[in-house]
Amino acid sequence: MKKSIVLFGLFIVAIQFTSCEKEGPRYPISNSRGEFLKESVQRNKALVGSEEEQIQNVIKNDSTHKYYQSSHGFWYKYLKANVHDTITPKTGQMVDLIFEIQDIDGNVIYNKEETTPSLYQVDKQEIMVGLRHGIKLMRKGETISFIFPSHMGYGYLGDKEKIGLNEPLICVVTLKDIKTNP
Repeated sequence: MKKSIVLFGLFIVAIQFTSCEKEGPRYPISNSRGEFLKESVQRNKALVGSEEEQIQNVIKNDSTHKYYQSSHGFWYKYLKANVHDTITPKTGQMVDLIFEIQDIDGNVIYNKEETTPSLYQVDKQEIMVGLRHGIKLMRKGETISFIFPSHMGYGYLGDKEKIGLNEPLICVVTLKDIKTNP
């Protein structure tokens, strides 16, 4: 009996050695090799180009104002400037502001009564990315019109209410006050 168990064990080991193939690397089934990423990059370049063209048309058609380009990739013009003060909001300070959101053609999407917050703690509360950067350029009493490409606004999702996907926006913002920290 022992002899048959030993022979059976040797038989199993022999089968395993003879049936093994050399294990090699497993290759992916798909051969696209980054095609999705390449297509995505091309779509994004086309979108950015289209939005930049729309923004430049707005600027070109407004000969009464001087526009400034921020280092963050948006444009703005002063509707009411404060040339006397030099104080701008810093991270953590509370600011009192009112603003409205328009589409690129100047049609109001959200009026001043519909936008929140009116009190905003700089860089500590959720707000549109473009406004987060734009508010830090402002001085007390100023009104600035910002033109944001879609990635600085609500991006590829929109706000799921009134703002569509990949929609460049104009925000007219008045900074009423900068509250000093206690």
